[in-house]
Amino acid sequence: MRRLPSSPRPVRVTADTARRRTAMVWPAAVAGTIALSLTGENAAHAAPPVPPLAALPPAAPRAAVVVTTAVAPPATYTVRPGDTVWAIARAHGVETASIQAANGLGPGSVIQPGQVLALGPAAMPVDAPAPAPTAATHEVRPGDTVSAIARANGVSVDAVLGANGLTRASIIYPGDVLQIPAAAAAAPAAASAPATAPGLDAEQSENARLIIRIGRELGVSDRGIVIALGTAMQESWLRNLDWGDRDSLGLFQQRPSMGWGTAEQIRDRDRATRVFYGGGADPNGATTRGLLDIPGWNQLAYADAAQAVQISAYPDRYAQWESPATTWLQVLG
Repeated sequence: MRRLPSSPRPVRVTADTARRRTAMVWPAAVAGTIALSLTGENAAHAAPPVPPLAALPPAAPRAAVVVTTAVAPPATYTVRPGDTVWAIARAHGVETASIQAANGLGPGSVIQPGQVLALGPAAMPVDAPAPAPTAATHEVRPGDTVSAIARANGVSVDAVLGANGLTRASIIYPGDVLQIPAAAAAAPAAASAPATAPGLDAEQSENARLIIRIGRELGVSDRGIVIALGTAMQESWLRNLDWGDRDSLGLFQQRPSMGWGTAEQIRDRDRATRVFYGGGADPNGATTRGLLDIPGWNQLAYADAAQAVQISAYPDRYAQWESPATTWLQVLG
């Protein structure tokens, strides 16, 4: 908001002026089908995608406040049998990558029971109150009205009247200096909706972002992430389904009966994605085989790499998503 320079001239209010202000009335103006049953170890099933200004009273300026950051002391965790870095990170509300970095671990590193892991410090920002908005003044010029002055300064008529001890029956005169209260902090603009990728709605784009984020966290190459995105699109239309062929569930239509986890675990999008990627951080360990567990997976054709994990009855259907998934990664990743 543009603020007018302060005027040295005070409001001239004489007894006669006060009488005239209260005696006269001032008129204020305000402004593909679900995949078939499969045989084979750890099979997951594919499903083809469906077609696609309230005012504030004047306040004295506050002194600048320095925002500080409190740092929690480092914490440690002693590994127990069956623990994974991912599970430890989740239980302590930290990123897997943070624990890996704090302990010199990589995606393929193995942790042993009794090993002490540093969880790392967690920065906790301390909120500081926003500085109070400052007020301005306006020297009344011929033709001015309170409503016009209020409108020009982005505040309400009542706010201007209240800041100057006036009522709607008061009269202002050229040369009067009015206090203009600071405009109320603009209501925060509605948070812009997260970006969506071509061909995806908000839910699908959110799931795609999760697959990309976890892939980045695990150090998976762009090609591996593109394979994961296309696989999830073919399997579930990039939706965390609570149904599927036989007992298939979730983003990747993994099956409890084939060892991919419990129904609840498979419906955990984060965990299901990590299981698809596999590797040393696979929550299932060696029970199932993820993309990173396939020898030479990065040398395989797109559909063949996806099929090596999913063992689908329709292996050729993955290929159609290679180009769209590449675009989704460029837009969302």
